[in-house]
Amino acid sequence: MTTHPSSETSTRPNRLRRTVAALLLGSTVLTAPALAGWAASQAQNSAPPPAVAMVQDTPASFADLADKVTPAVVNIAATQEAKAEPRAKGVPNLPFPPGSPFEEFFRQFQDQMNQNGGQPDDQDQDRAPRGKVGALGSGFIIDPAGYVVTNNHVIDGASEITVTLHDGASMPATLVGRDAKTDIALLKVKSDKPLPYVDWADSSKTRVGDWVMAVGNPFGLGGTVTKGIVSARGRDIHSGPYDDYFQLDAAINRGNSGGPTFDLSGHVIGINTAIYSPNGGSVGIGFAIPSNLAKEVVAQLKDNGKVERGWLGVKIQEVTPDIADSVGLPAAKGALVADVTADSPAQRAGLKQGDVVLSYDGKPVETLRDLTRGVAETKAGNTVDVKVLREGREKTVAVRIDKLSEQTAVASADTAPAEHGEAAPVKGLKLAPLGAAERKRLGVGDDVHGVVVTGLASGADVPIRPGDVIERVGDTTVKNPADVRQQVAEAEKAGRSAVLMLINRQGNESFVALKLKA
Repeated sequence: MTTHPSSETSTRPNRLRRTVAALLLGSTVLTAPALAGWAASQAQNSAPPPAVAMVQDTPASFADLADKVTPAVVNIAATQEAKAEPRAKGVPNLPFPPGSPFEEFFRQFQDQMNQNGGQPDDQDQDRAPRGKVGALGSGFIIDPAGYVVTNNHVIDGASEITVTLHDGASMPATLVGRDAKTDIALLKVKSDKPLPYVDWADSSKTRVGDWVMAVGNPFGLGGTVTKGIVSARGRDIHSGPYDDYFQLDAAINRGNSGGPTFDLSGHVIGINTAIYSPNGGSVGIGFAIPSNLAKEVVAQLKDNGKVERGWLGVKIQEVTPDIADSVGLPAAKGALVADVTADSPAQRAGLKQGDVVLSYDGKPVETLRDLTRGVAETKAGNTVDVKVLREGREKTVAVRIDKLSEQTAVASADTAPAEHGEAAPVKGLKLAPLGAAERKRLGVGDDVHGVVVTGLASGADVPIRPGDVIERVGDTTVKNPADVRQQVAEAEKAGRSAVLMLINRQGNESFVALKLKA
């Protein structure tokens, strides 16, 4: 193997020669000893910096770790009853699996038959026979008594669940409980002997760059080990309200769902759940549920068969830089209360629309997820302190948290209707009172009050659309365009670069920041 010096190393002698030549041609004459001393000092100054000490040793092999943990990793087969699907008369069962390149061709062929009269009515339809379809995934044993953790989407809707151990033994599993919001399920198998199991890690100590090893059942191949590092923490992939994923670069593919990712000590730091992929295969971006979130959910599933969460009763939205400026926050942090549910813990405690939640139960709220997770983890009946920013001042309220249920109510404003008429644009917004004619045209309910945006001035670049109803500007309820104009003028006078508006868009309330300065 031939090595080549780097560009920096190969050019240093040339630079030295050019510098020496320049000195010799100048007015100063260097003696040989002086020149040698000067060259030595240059070499010392150009020495590379000392290497940074490694915090975590690179393992020579993952074999010992694999031997230690793979006996506790299982394959999961979930069987579902297939629904009878109608198809054009005379079209045979397709002899290839879903996703085959031929599937689109035959689908188009079937559509053409239907358009040409191949399926004129229900009597002329043939139905595909009922059968069973299977889903393959992974899981891991957390208790020698046979408790198995996996993803909810692996076993969702299954009529039969089979767990296959590392030694090839298969056994039926029963569902103990599942939680769709975090995509976690807990199964139970019966065994005549204690089963190998693994323990949870403390995922709060996991750092970006740490080595990890994933084990699972990709594409149904069986126990497979891949390695990588933690690429990022706190990823929100919009799969649910409590997203807080690790991002991994270890190869994770279909069938790895529900399997564990281990740290170098053999403890589970996460449950492999999803991948980002343009082609269905691993491209080095996988996501795992952190163990600290998973083990709390699993503990509740084991004890109760379900997960109980706290309920505050607010609709929240992100604090953008413009919103932060409009409410006087130095940085875009916190959670903005866009709505307060009627007869909720938030309403009873006095939380209001426009409050920015800064901390919950003594912990800072940096993002929306900090608040949603904090509330969810609070036991019903507990009282917590919630610090908010209201009208430029911090205020702390004590809230007694209730248990989350499926029923929610939406709070509505209670202001008087306004007169009809249209006014001159305000910052590019063409406004009119929300009278009977506008209500009928837009389909706005009688419980919504404010000023309707009838259009936008030419070239207006605003986060508001025609048909939006402005309910509040800043902390003031508005009834007519003059109210909007006045509040905007006061914000400009106060030196604000943006003003906060509460709008109602097709029945959904949210805050937007209207820029006052370019």
